[in-house]
Amino acid sequence: MSMKFLKPSHRLLGVGVLVMLLFLPLLASADDSSTIKINSVAIDTVWTLLAGVLVFFMQAGFAMLEAGFTRAKNACNVLMKNLMDFCFGSIAYWAIGFGIMFGAGTLFMGTSGFFLKDAGGTFASLDWTQVPLEAKYFFQMVFAATAATIVSGAMAERTRFNAYILYSIVISAFIYPVVGHWIWGGGWLAKIGMWDFAGSTVVHGVGGWLALAGAIMLGPRVGKYNPDGSSNAIPGHSIPLAALGVFILWFGWFGFNPGSTMAAVPEIAHIATTTVLAASMGGIAAMITAWKMFKKPDISMALNGVVAGLVAITAPTAFVSAGSAILIGLVGGVLVVLSVVFFDKILHIDDPVGAVSAHAICGAWGTISLGLFAQDIFAPGTTGNGLFFGGGWKLLGAQTLGVISVFAWSMTAGLILFALIKKIIGLRVSREEELRGLDVEEHGVESYSGFQIFTTQ
Repeated sequence: MSMKFLKPSHRLLGVGVLVMLLFLPLLASADDSSTIKINSVAIDTVWTLLAGVLVFFMQAGFAMLEAGFTRAKNACNVLMKNLMDFCFGSIAYWAIGFGIMFGAGTLFMGTSGFFLKDAGGTFASLDWTQVPLEAKYFFQMVFAATAATIVSGAMAERTRFNAYILYSIVISAFIYPVVGHWIWGGGWLAKIGMWDFAGSTVVHGVGGWLALAGAIMLGPRVGKYNPDGSSNAIPGHSIPLAALGVFILWFGWFGFNPGSTMAAVPEIAHIATTTVLAASMGGIAAMITAWKMFKKPDISMALNGVVAGLVAITAPTAFVSAGSAILIGLVGGVLVVLSVVFFDKILHIDDPVGAVSAHAICGAWGTISLGLFAQDIFAPGTTGNGLFFGGGWKLLGAQTLGVISVFAWSMTAGLILFALIKKIIGLRVSREEELRGLDVEEHGVESYSGFQIFTTQ
């Protein structure tokens, strides 16, 4: 509409608006840089918190996976453990764990920053991200909860509930944060050049090796092994629940891996791509391996194959190509099947959900694979190139040393912790309680009221 058709007062107003529009860029130019900075921090904070919420939802995935792979008489116990390890763990990590992991201190552990107290430079190890301290805590806290809940699966169906609460607190407050400091908090493994982008070793390795220590200290479930050493299958009560759990975990992993940028940057697209490709190939490889070994495409192995692929790609996800991610997932899918059989049939270690195989073994593989497949073009100036891309043995050596060191720490700390708990309050329920089911004995309820089945194994 032409201005000549406007009333004089409206025409004057229009001229004023036009002048403002013409001069607004000049008036705002002085504040542009600060405005851009504020917006950038806000966007990064929203992304980090959203990714953290996705990782939090993985607690539901672990709960469904473990409940499905175990018997109906223990389902309530599984859910209670996954609920309470997050509740206790979030507080323990806020009070102590976050400071040990990221606070200023020694090359072994942080010695400041407890209760999120920042004296200025306390959390310099996290200065690479511009989000507020509370956002840093929240995102790292859900990772700590993941490490603690991994242990639950390998120790399922025979662990006392009060013992579980106690060791979850210790894991969240101390054992896990120490490793986190070594690798993510500026500790000694970071100094020698080890990399773990989102936690194949920091999160999954620690959780997996602690799960192995716990399973060893507990011993197998009643009826799992015969006097001649042969193994009996103890089927889980709901494969649909287990499948739902894996889909939830896969969904949450798009916060786990891309969210570890703690910034809304274009690289999250590449990270999401390598994540989905490795997971898909892990599921395919596990299915084919199980099909070859057992003559049937076993659903439980295929589900664990997806988790294996996700765990394996977690360390190298930002540093490898899509093709390398597929290879990493393939090896993880094969490894998880062979590992489950090895621990069950050869070592006679009872792990109801395959937690040690999926998280410890495939976490170690993923961490080492970074030293093989890393390409500097995906994250210039970070890891350099892996062995297969002309980088030599240095990075591979650092990755291998990291895996060995975390294994030694986690197993030693875990065995000591579980031995102390066993001596002080008891670690395992009685035979009668185990046969009756932990839902009734530990919690006084039935997960499926009116359908409870008590078995002799």
